Amino acid sequence: MRFMAIVKANKESEAGVLPDPQLLEAMGKFNEELVKAGVMLAGEGLQPSSKGARVRFSGNKRTVIDGPFSETKELVAGFWLLQVKSKEEAIEWIKRSPNPFPGADSEIEIRQVFEAEDFGANLTPEVREQEERLRNQMAAKRQ
Repeated sequence: MRFMAIVKANKESEAGVLPDPQLLEAMGKFNEELVKAGVMLAGEGLQPSSKGARVRFSGNKRTVIDGPFSETKELVAGFWLLQVKSKEEAIEWIKRSPNPFPGADSEIEIRQVFEAEDFGANLTPEVREQEERLRNQMAAKRQ
């Protein structure tokens, strides 16, 4: 099972305040634990929303909205993608994480990633084959 652990943004992360060296070191150690355990697939911090954009879809119309975005508590400051046996295991790992914003309240949301089998009959053999082909192409490009 794959889970995304989503680090919620706060005013400081949205202002572009960088983590101090101690937090970077603590996060590095935590990431090292995840990698050694074979559960970390990816993990990154994100630039503030002021450097981002959203694309709003309305029928065939596309509208680009430049950041920053106002609802800080709804924004993402970073993430981990974990491969674990259960939601409980993902929770146990994230509970071991350093506080992403020391000295402040922080929140990390954990969400399960859809797997092909979750779609049942809606995922036709043709679409399943296409997805496998694309995953293989992506893996080949990373090597």
